[in-house]
Amino acid sequence: MTGELPISRYAAAGGVVADASGQHVLLLLRPQRPGPDGKAEVRLPKGHVEPEESTEQAALREVREEAGLPDLEIVASLGRQIVEFDWDDQHIIREEVYFLMTLPVDAQYHRPEAQFERLWLPWDRAVRELSFEAEREWVRRAQAMWRRLQES
Repeated sequence: MTGELPISRYAAAGGVVADASGQHVLLLLRPQRPGPDGKAEVRLPKGHVEPEESTEQAALREVREEAGLPDLEIVASLGRQIVEFDWDDQHIIREEVYFLMTLPVDAQYHRPEAQFERLWLPWDRAVRELSFEAEREWVRRAQAMWRRLQES
């Protein structure tokens, strides 16, 4: 295996969070880390699934921790996808699971993790601002799901 990067596999879960009106979606700006375009990285909240957690529990925990939003509700599953990339001298294979989440009108807000700033953007702008295509796809799926749920 000389010349090949070691492989790291893990599961991650996150959320696409719509505000109570359904007009805006939450993104996290990471000013200290440049994205592929050289500008500050813009991401969706997500993180590792711990061994004792379900994907739903992990997604809620990660969004709460990273974004400082304790009052979240999972509205729907957005599915799974495998993302592969090279980072830090490793080839990463990550199974991602995302959920559409919403906040109640009277939701409490806490400080996000120090590395993040919350951004609430309209759906279409959120897709444009995200640093990575895999996360843009999650927002597209979430917007389509949101529309279906509003029509029913």
